Amino acid sequence: MKIATSTKLLLTCAVGAFAAALIWPTTVDGWFPGWGNQAMSIRSHLPSPVTAMLPTEKPAGVPVRAATEGTVPARGAQGAQNRPAANVRVETVLRGPMEVRAEAVGSVQPIASVAIRSRIDAQIDSILVADGAAVKAGDILVKLDSRQVEAQIKQAEATLARDQTLLEQAERDVRRFTELISKQSGTQVNLDNARTTAAGVRAAIMGDEAQIENLKVQLSWYTIKAPITGRVSTFTQKAGNIIRSGDSTSTGTLTTIVQTTPIYVAFSVPQRLLPDLRAASLRNDSEVLVTPQGTTVTAKGKIAVIDNTIDPTTGTLTVRAVFDNPNEVLWSGQLCSVRVSLRTEPDTVSIPRSAVQVGQSGSYVYVIENGVARVQPVQLGRSQEGRDIVTSGLKGGESVVVDGALTLMNGSKVEIRTAEAKKGAS
Repeated sequence: MKIATSTKLLLTCAVGAFAAALIWPTTVDGWFPGWGNQAMSIRSHLPSPVTAMLPTEKPAGVPVRAATEGTVPARGAQGAQNRPAANVRVETVLRGPMEVRAEAVGSVQPIASVAIRSRIDAQIDSILVADGAAVKAGDILVKLDSRQVEAQIKQAEATLARDQTLLEQAERDVRRFTELISKQSGTQVNLDNARTTAAGVRAAIMGDEAQIENLKVQLSWYTIKAPITGRVSTFTQKAGNIIRSGDSTSTGTLTTIVQTTPIYVAFSVPQRLLPDLRAASLRNDSEVLVTPQGTTVTAKGKIAVIDNTIDPTTGTLTVRAVFDNPNEVLWSGQLCSVRVSLRTEPDTVSIPRSAVQVGQSGSYVYVIENGVARVQPVQLGRSQEGRDIVTSGLKGGESVVVDGALTLMNGSKVEIRTAEAKKGAS
């Protein structure tokens, strides 16, 4: 019976203390630092009819702005003053000009890509470049067995020579019959026939020349040259294999040449950046920096193409930037981190992202004033390169806590350590 009575007494005291904390959080916080703040947090989750019956209180030490605007709850000042100084690291809030940049993930794409196929059926005689080699426009890649077409050219040239001889004979006949007519020793019919024969031979010669030209064009197909400057892929066929014209399979493509200098990097950005992108492109100062994934090398280029359509399913716009790529830092198909400089804002307040704390009522930072940490609610804009842009709450020049904020409460005493001290401690 005594044990049961003690248990009930303890439960009654605990319930009473909990109720007192909910009703008078400021008073309870003076006896038990931190309880008031927890009580206020619990009160915020109670039904409205219940909270309406409770007295309006706040934990001691909360700034007037935070209490009136309902921004960031803070722990009791009395408890903060009784605690030892917290060791923190701070940085100064920066204010000044700052570039507006867009960040995205892009992929490297060749400006030109050509699949090399044969236009005739033939046997591969030799391959003159290695797999993956860099080539220039006009370089010979593959030679095919051209003996048959070379023989046809010789045959056509022989036919041309024969017809040229016949033409000489026909022209002699025309001259002889013309002379006889002038002496009234020949007939007009013989002269007309000679002229007709000469005209027919001239037409045959023109046909012979066209045939030779056609065969020479076909002969050029037996020497496959690089149409663009770039880099070849692996050859799918080797010397001795037969290739077919019109073969659209993977084996029908001897190799593929991709242009590497210059080269594109394609990426997508939100459609809200379209005006900034167009303005930067027109100013011709649209600097684009890309870093291939897995490397620290950065390449610099500029916006070359803005797609003419926004993707309605994603609300994004495809942009292509061009890079000279003289050292082939960018490789076709490679993924890159992309940063685009759009414009410069002359007056921007920014803080390290590590300084921002998030509470139930929004974002806030700890500002150090005279060795004491004070809660300062902030409104944030975009994030850029590890820093958050502050639209309201800070003016620049303040010292904000970037390391050690988890040990703080509003009004905590602090000791500031330097980055070197932190590095040495680690």
